[in-house]
Amino acid sequence: MAHTMREVSRRAGVSLATVSRVLSNTQYVSEEARRRVLSAVREFDYFKNVHARRLATGRSDLLGLVISEIANPYFPEIIRGYQAMAWNRGFDVLLCNTEYDAERTKAVMRKLRESDARGVAIVTSSVERSMASELTAAGIPLVFCNSDPASKLVGNICIEYEHGIIKAIQHVVELGHRDTAVIAGPADNRTAVTIKNALVSGLTARGLKPVCVLESDYRVDAGASAVREILSCPEIPTVVFCGNDLIAMGAMSALEESGARVPEDVSVIGIDDIFFAFLARPPLTTISVPREQLGVKAFEALDKMVKLKRQKGSNYILETDLVVRKSTAPVRRLTLKVNS
Repeated sequence: MAHTMREVSRRAGVSLATVSRVLSNTQYVSEEARRRVLSAVREFDYFKNVHARRLATGRSDLLGLVISEIANPYFPEIIRGYQAMAWNRGFDVLLCNTEYDAERTKAVMRKLRESDARGVAIVTSSVERSMASELTAAGIPLVFCNSDPASKLVGNICIEYEHGIIKAIQHVVELGHRDTAVIAGPADNRTAVTIKNALVSGLTARGLKPVCVLESDYRVDAGASAVREILSCPEIPTVVFCGNDLIAMGAMSALEESGARVPEDVSVIGIDDIFFAFLARPPLTTISVPREQLGVKAFEALDKMVKLKRQKGSNYILETDLVVRKSTAPVRRLTLKVNS
């Protein structure tokens, strides 16, 4: 037999509002009242009927989180930070992935609209603001990552890649490197373009203009293919900057297959500091992105907009940093020979 919230309130000797506050963990309740409510909940094996609550209050307790692909190791820490904050505040999370597909992205936006999401965090650069216009038109607050400045119903979290990139460039300068190459992310990804421009301009400013600049998908095999193209060039770089850690891991694998040693012959630097970066062989030097903090900040940005009557979004900045491991070393002056 399913018990009701009213029965829980009677058994605990408190109001329905107090039971609601305890279950949602949204407002202060005395420890004694909380103890009695939770005791009654356990006794009755009571659980909230989300759909009934939505009908009664006219408000959804559902937050959306949009990523590009669930298999990408960039996203788990973002999901963890966002979900932990949401659950602590009594919200449920609907996780959606676009798979970099425009039609799937449209379906995701439609699903979030139909689900009456209270707010949505879009943490993939493959989704432009125009793709989510139906959500803001319905009054649903959004937060983007590395997008245009904030506006009504739209917040933006900017990952400040330049700080980590400057430190990475200074690192290779101190190691004596002069010949560099860049394997950037996809040309249609705004974050990838930002990173590529920052790398090329930063290296050029230090007199290390790249001998080769390529674009690649965010995959291990794509990084390997890009490195094979670099190795076919007349001038072989001694350090390769990669648009993310997966590209960097593919690059290291292809370099090893070609007979080049990392880092003795060629140093490699990634971006993101995913969990597998320190497990790579050699462990990967990379620019760290505070991804769990990104998830936390995305929730906080939405929560602020939901509470504000004007629902004006805000701009936020997260800094990156350099993590030095074993994939970078002082430049060798010997001529590199690779297997054909």
